[in-house]
Amino acid sequence: MELSKKNLLSVIEKNPINDCKIINLNIFGDELLIDISTSNPTLQSKKSIENSIKKIISENIEEKLDLKINFKIEKKENPQNQIKGNPIQGIKNVIAIASGKGGVGKSTITSNIAITLAQMGFNVGILDADIYGPSIPIMFDIADARPLSVNIEGKNKMKPIESYGVKVLSIGFFTKSDQAVIWRGPMASKALNQMIFDATWGELDFLLVDLPPGTGDIHLSILQALPVTGSVIVSTPQNIALADARKGIAMFNQKSINVPVLGIVENMAFFTPNELPENKYYIFGKDGAKNLSDDMNVKFLGEVPILQSVREASDFGHPASLQENSKISLTFKEISKNLVSELVKRNKDLPPSEILKITTMAGCSAVNK
Repeated sequence: MELSKKNLLSVIEKNPINDCKIINLNIFGDELLIDISTSNPTLQSKKSIENSIKKIISENIEEKLDLKINFKIEKKENPQNQIKGNPIQGIKNVIAIASGKGGVGKSTITSNIAITLAQMGFNVGILDADIYGPSIPIMFDIADARPLSVNIEGKNKMKPIESYGVKVLSIGFFTKSDQAVIWRGPMASKALNQMIFDATWGELDFLLVDLPPGTGDIHLSILQALPVTGSVIVSTPQNIALADARKGIAMFNQKSINVPVLGIVENMAFFTPNELPENKYYIFGKDGAKNLSDDMNVKFLGEVPILQSVREASDFGHPASLQENSKISLTFKEISKNLVSELVKRNKDLPPSEILKITTMAGCSAVNK
């Protein structure tokens, strides 16, 4: 075949080489210069491409050419805040609720937000991922319940327990109340995956994941298993809790994780005695989580005061937000509205785990079902 740029390109196109693209080709006497784009930067891959081109030329072109290749490495796209995990059919948004420190009331906040969202008309589920200290079943008065097995398309699936309009799955359903869960990370992760993928959640607008304290194995397992839409951090105002909450935010902001933090909730913000309804006593410090939200450029979703009724309601399995038009139910309604508002912004600016259409009506947001 006659040596020409057109002929050479034609020959190479008829003999495609894996993982490369010819950008440019020039002939200068007996010298052949080729610019090649590839996504594989390894020397082995480059050498393989070079040998393939030499073979194609020797088999189709009579002239001997001095081949010189300039490789351009394509960077694989890694969109900001990319969603991790595998989507579950029917679940539109997965919200991880976390805290760096234990004992800040994360499960209390999770249960009350779930009920408030359900009251707003959303379909809501809770995955209690606190393997070593599950408390959601107690808060929903279903500690003695056991999920049934249902047959879905020839496969046996767990049916979540429903209470107050919220679907719940927890490791607490499968252990005795006085039984300690003494599992290593892989075993705990396997149990979580069963509750996620071997369950029939149905159609959910929100799946709230109640994470354990800290930043460890369980958190990574959830992020790898589920397409987490966003996260919420719960903290008290005290410096010790805020230091751990800061670590929780940092975890979600890690480049390898990149899950948007939708906001911070400050629990146990202040105490107001019944006999002094106008007074506020800042037992654990004032505005700590609010200041943290400013420092970290994260939305402050709201504050929850110290109330005996909130503690009692949780202990008796009747979350405080069920008390319609009470101060505490209005507090959680405001927090939930702020959460949904941040979710709307997040889904406009970032790739969603699933297309979500949200409209705003009468001052609060609603999902189009």
